[in-house]
Amino acid sequence: MNALDGVEKEALREALINLGFDDVRFTDLSPIGPNRLKEWVESGYHADMEWLRNSIEKRLNPDLVLEGACSAIMLGVNYLPSEAGAAEQKRWGKYSLYQDYHDTVLKGLKEAGALLEEQFNLGPRDYRYYVDTGPVMERGWAAASGMGWQGKNGMLISKTHGNWLLLATMLTRVPIVPDAPVKKRSGDDFARVELGALCGKCRRCIDECPTDAIVEPGLLDANRCISYQTIENKGVIPRDLRPGIGSRIFGCDICLDICPWNRFAKAGRQVLLAKRYSVVELRLLDILEMEIDQFREAFRKMPIKRLKLRGLLRNACIVAGNLREESDWSEGRLDSDWGRRVMNALIRLARNEEAMVRPHAVWALFRLWGAEAQVFLAEVRELEDDEETLEEYRWWDDGLV
Repeated sequence: MNALDGVEKEALREALINLGFDDVRFTDLSPIGPNRLKEWVESGYHADMEWLRNSIEKRLNPDLVLEGACSAIMLGVNYLPSEAGAAEQKRWGKYSLYQDYHDTVLKGLKEAGALLEEQFNLGPRDYRYYVDTGPVMERGWAAASGMGWQGKNGMLISKTHGNWLLLATMLTRVPIVPDAPVKKRSGDDFARVELGALCGKCRRCIDECPTDAIVEPGLLDANRCISYQTIENKGVIPRDLRPGIGSRIFGCDICLDICPWNRFAKAGRQVLLAKRYSVVELRLLDILEMEIDQFREAFRKMPIKRLKLRGLLRNACIVAGNLREESDWSEGRLDSDWGRRVMNALIRLARNEEAMVRPHAVWALFRLWGAEAQVFLAEVRELEDDEETLEEYRWWDDGLV
């Protein structure tokens, strides 16, 4: 069949937008280089996300994902919250303030698949779609399609939506004339995917990262990334990174929030998102004292549920330990009744049945109460048998001498 272009192509774009997608772009599947995926993994910047290493070949060769695929339909969903309180808070990554987008956006993709079948006489095996989970190069193809460009923070930046697009990908055997990528300058002599195309000399995303996770423009060390540590890391968070986590319990938007291009962004239609903004009203103390039934109810169907209660408590302990350095908590200072209750909650968490939680509770108590913590943790310490938690105690022993 002839490559889709002109009126037919624009009709397809409009139909997909009507399904709830906020941006729709098209690209072919020719190499998008320079691609540094292999270098990134070989440098260990993927941390323990071995599924990235195991899917490299498919990511670089879409024919291994869908034989005969020639086009990618890139779909963007704007997730900038429509309420100021949800958009401005720093505790939760903005994308997490909805029901899990993997589920809600998937509904739109299923409708998009049915649309392709009807309009182009396709079968279910003539296309394949993913919502941020498949072995595809979403950001690279999104940049190649002109949906935006890959910023120095490694994320896709859109002229219209700023840093706030969730990406979905449809591979198809339907040939579609590709849209033009964003150009850095006029003329035809430009790379198909140009890192930092419209970033200019700005490097705010790099300089503002409190854990120095962006090792060079476009290259992120996941080992140092707050989002990785608070979501993907299933064990103990390195001690040197904990202060930089600040008030962030799930995810991090620092390198996104700081981007000047966000001044053009407005909240999306949220046709394919289901708001759960009430989560931002949870107090830190509510979380530190949370039981399993409360956790399941509060975060039902949300991305945050991925953490499990032990991960949430671990992260909340770190936030509690950073409280004196934060100015945006409304619960009160540590010399208030609230501070005393936090102390009691942390002592209970230092005895928590989950070994992953305990060293972080110990860390928070020593951060906040110094040598005094040795006194009210003495009995708890005597019963401790987890080596990582005991190491936390020993580290503070040395530091308090």
